[in-house]
Amino acid sequence: MTAHPLVVDLDGTLILTDTLHEAALRALRDQPLALLRIPAWLARGKAALKKHLAALSCFDAATLPYHQEFLSWLKQQHASGRTLILCTASDQSMANAVAAHLGIFSEVMASDGVLNLAGKNKAAALAARFGLGGFDYAGNAQPDLAVWQLARRAVVVNASASLAKAAASCCEIEQTFPTPAAGLPVWRRSLRVHQWMKNCLLFVPLLAAHQSLDWHNIGALLLAFVAFSLCASAVYIGNDLIDLDSDRQHPRKRTRPFAAGSLPVVSGVLLAPLLLTGGLWMAAQVGPLFLNWLLFYFVLTCAYSLGLKRLVLLDCLALAMLYTIRIIAGAAAAGLPLSFWLLAFSVFLFLSLAFVKRYAELEVQILQGRHKTHGRGYTTSDAPLVQTLGVTSGYAAVLVLALYLNSDAVVKLYRSPEVVWGAVPVMLFWVSWMWMQAHRGNMHDDPLVFALKDRASLFAGLVFAIVLAIGARGWAW
Repeated sequence: MTAHPLVVDLDGTLILTDTLHEAALRALRDQPLALLRIPAWLARGKAALKKHLAALSCFDAATLPYHQEFLSWLKQQHASGRTLILCTASDQSMANAVAAHLGIFSEVMASDGVLNLAGKNKAAALAARFGLGGFDYAGNAQPDLAVWQLARRAVVVNASASLAKAAASCCEIEQTFPTPAAGLPVWRRSLRVHQWMKNCLLFVPLLAAHQSLDWHNIGALLLAFVAFSLCASAVYIGNDLIDLDSDRQHPRKRTRPFAAGSLPVVSGVLLAPLLLTGGLWMAAQVGPLFLNWLLFYFVLTCAYSLGLKRLVLLDCLALAMLYTIRIIAGAAAAGLPLSFWLLAFSVFLFLSLAFVKRYAELEVQILQGRHKTHGRGYTTSDAPLVQTLGVTSGYAAVLVLALYLNSDAVVKLYRSPEVVWGAVPVMLFWVSWMWMQAHRGNMHDDPLVFALKDRASLFAGLVFAIVLAIGARGWAW
């Protein structure tokens, strides 16, 4: 085994993310007003900025998205007796935490608040410490070329073909570890395209008013659907960026693109504003009232992501409102009046689904033996109460539906109102079925996504639609 030590970079090499970017996101989440001091910190140098941002928040080195193939190779090198040095431009406190967690590095070199240990500064420090050609170096980015020019051999990780070729011109390539693929499926998951189905709620007022063949309103609602979807994707990306730490501690959410390091967080920071701008522009084409409701949805979602989701009960109320706003916005886009019955039914039903979501999360934590959900205000002992509140809300929605079917509005809209009563047992079944699945631990984190994949839910929806259609067209007894 070679006597030359292997010096390993951290950001983008050992881990599939950037500690500075993540520290800024944690500061935005935990102490947003402190970000106003960034210009003053940056004026003292990038190393000072890194030190201050690292001090504002803590992170768990165990949950970082490591390059698993490269890390396994490093552990083999360590086991065979090779000396490993962690050398990074990240702040010393973060580098020390990573080294302590992995236990394979004999030394840590990092930015200290004065010197930013990147590029030429890193090359000079390593040459002074080990001499020219006295070390091997593992890196991933353009600034690492300055280090490879002074190294004996290079280990190229997560680099483009052009950078790997440039590294080969500097020194001998010992090993290459390619970048994990980030194709269209990864971007689709980051945008949460499957969640766009929720925006079909925009069409509910049109269907409830029996104007499903009004092509002018259909066109307006299709544009509204795209606007809402773009805005929702911007919010999902923002939520994922703010919630990196919590997602990485969740058995399923840790595979989300930003949490897993499949996509760099900076791409999300750049993409989210573009999606939001496009969504708001389209909303303006629909009409000012719809634009106002979309803005309200965005503000409420941001409030939910930044704080409301950590507050017991208020988080579920906010989720219920976010679903209901879609229906209100759909009425605004189509220029239709809102029904009290529709709003009341929606609020109770979506509140029940919000409690389903929380109950499913608590069930996961119980199975993992945890007492509290990370980033939420609930403890696992709250699960029975959450279940009770959710079932009660769901049955309240069914009660509202039953009262609506006894109102004068039904006589005006349906030729055979007595047939529409068949919708009540269908809703009773579906609400009970959803909670039964949640109780059995079969529920997806998002109940609507679960319902779209669940055969029983799809069948219940089909029967519900058939009952309403027969009631509207009339039934010959």
